[in-house]
Amino acid sequence: MIIRKIFEGDFDSEVHSDFVKFSRGEFKNKYLIDAKKQASKWTIKAGSEFANFLVKSCLNYSENSIKATGIIATTSDLKGDISFDISKVSQFQGVKKYVINCEIKTKELIELMNKFPRAFYALSFSGTDFDLKIKAKAPKSGKPGKEDEEIKADFCTIKTNDKKILDEFFFDCGLDWKEIKISHTIKINNIVYPKDMDKMSPIQVRENSKREGVLVRYITIDGVSKTSEAKFLA
Repeated sequence: MIIRKIFEGDFDSEVHSDFVKFSRGEFKNKYLIDAKKQASKWTIKAGSEFANFLVKSCLNYSENSIKATGIIATTSDLKGDISFDISKVSQFQGVKKYVINCEIKTKELIELMNKFPRAFYALSFSGTDFDLKIKAKAPKSGKPGKEDEEIKADFCTIKTNDKKILDEFFFDCGLDWKEIKISHTIKINNIVYPKDMDKMSPIQVRENSKREGVLVRYITIDGVSKTSEAKFLA
């Protein structure tokens, strides 16, 4: 998961891909998490940034197929790569929205996510050890220096007791708590452009440039707050 990777100094292609959308500036209330420990499961509410991570994580623990509802939002044309039913396709400002409400083979969806990792998979489905619900809409892009309009961690909701998923969210918190709230501020101090940028198109320059800055993690566990930071170049 992106946040854990940054704090562990693992600035791989997934981290880079997630940060391409950021320009210079300070982006507040990102990667929001609001979780409670219940009798048999944890209920985690999270921001839209966690959608793809949650979908892929839950697919790894699913049966051969799932009954999924929601959308896939992307600038790519997926018609030739989607093998399952598409209820509807719409397009607005270059973003295609594929509406999904069908049975999907788990392997086929994982392969699609691997081929198009930058698509946004807002899909809801359930399994033996989890219940995942994600709002069926494309997320809004935040602007530096401004608070997000929606600062609640309610875009994604999962009920689970899977320790691998819990460890990704709460890698530095443990699980001995009743309620936890986490938010992040992303400070992009510098854009490191590729050396051969004069040979690239503007889109290629944007996608191959690295963001340098600091990720600030704000945690409140059962009313007690703490803050930590990690530098990144991704």
